[in-house]
Amino acid sequence: MGVGEPALSNEGNVLTTTYDTIFNWARRSAIWPMQFGLACCAIEMMAVLDPRHDMSRFGAEVFRASPRQSDLMIVAGTVTEKMAPIVRRLWDQMPEPKWALAMGACATCGGPYRTYAVTQGVDRVIPVDVYVPGCPPRPEALLWGLLHLQRKIDRMSVVDTRKSRGLAIGQSAR
Repeated sequence: MGVGEPALSNEGNVLTTTYDTIFNWARRSAIWPMQFGLACCAIEMMAVLDPRHDMSRFGAEVFRASPRQSDLMIVAGTVTEKMAPIVRRLWDQMPEPKWALAMGACATCGGPYRTYAVTQGVDRVIPVDVYVPGCPPRPEALLWGLLHLQRKIDRMSVVDTRKSRGLAIGQSAR
């Protein structure tokens, strides 16, 4: 190699990984939450997008109004019995893979409302992946929940996900 010539080598340009690693990296780096605030926790959910907390640096900046364009449902607030079927319908309209995050005491366990009109936990309506405690939880707690969800997504397997839902490889969910 002469002076001034670039050192070209193919020895260090090989990357070995698995499909799961690539898919999970893409999934956790581009989470699109659904805009779904039900009570006072929604104010804290909105605050997580401000420059101080900046949820966009974790890849979850685009809040979608349509369930068909989102993959994370953040249930922020009190779920009443009248609202529970609507929550379930929106959940069913979301494409796979999808995740749910229960934010606050009301979404987690009904909060201080022990009445017949309040669902005592959104996990009675949809499967919840991450619970964020507090009344209302601070924006930092929601970021903690998002990071916890990203760690959970990193442990997913494409084949195991399809098997757990009773689908064969190549078969669609709908």
